[in-house]
Amino acid sequence: MNMLVCIKQVPDTTEIRIDPVKHTLIRDGVPSIVNPFDAYALECAARIKDKNPDAKITLVCMGPPQAMDALKTCLAVGGDKAYLVSGREFGGSDTLATSYILATAIKKIEETEGKFDIIFCGKQAIDGDTAQVGPEIAEHLDYPQVTYAHEAFAEGDLVKVKKEVDEGFEMIGVKTPCVITVTKPNFEPRYPSIKSKMAANRKEIPTIAFADLESIIDSGRIGLKGSPTKVKKTFTPEVKTGGIIIKEDTNEASAKVLFERLVADKVM
Repeated sequence: MNMLVCIKQVPDTTEIRIDPVKHTLIRDGVPSIVNPFDAYALECAARIKDKNPDAKITLVCMGPPQAMDALKTCLAVGGDKAYLVSGREFGGSDTLATSYILATAIKKIEETEGKFDIIFCGKQAIDGDTAQVGPEIAEHLDYPQVTYAHEAFAEGDLVKVKKEVDEGFEMIGVKTPCVITVTKPNFEPRYPSIKSKMAANRKEIPTIAFADLESIIDSGRIGLKGSPTKVKKTFTPEVKTGGIIIKEDTNEASAKVLFERLVADKVM
């Protein structure tokens, strides 16, 4: 079983602050972490590898050079090889452009690592919350996809996925190659050991630049010019206070008091 896990390095949302004037994220001094949903995706792949010793996990991350740290963290908890997709040409990409770049990079990586049976992605990144990149990668590659996965089980060329739905869970079978996006399961990702951290730090992580993809990528579909969506402003919603709680003995009595207040305030 040959698996790929897509990783993103994101700012730690517990440390994020918003500039009160510019209404933009203040990134200075904010630590970066592996996107939690991607860590769950890696754990799903690692659990398949636990039952299939011959299985292999390759990691890919699109980001600046410092994203190497996220890849090394993931190498220490189950990844075998890793690739960083990085270049100024990719800067400013929205989800559609990002997924296209990653899908193209995946094809390039397969020239070395072989065809991937399963491509795992986190359900969404905590800095954007769009949940679009994984499904878009599947569309670019023309692969079947299963979203909101809690766990996956490999059986030959079939993958059984425990998928979260409104009523509970469904078990869905999908043939490889496929894309699976993972939500928060009932288990936590494993922790690296000192030995695995040291081994991860020694591993070489190749960088895939625009020049490496130039012959197979459409430059008009990447970066700002290839992004049909634009972020105009990021802001923290104003906190509103001073609400009134109406709690009478019965619902009917509460509704009557609410109506009287609305009439008095000339809302009705």
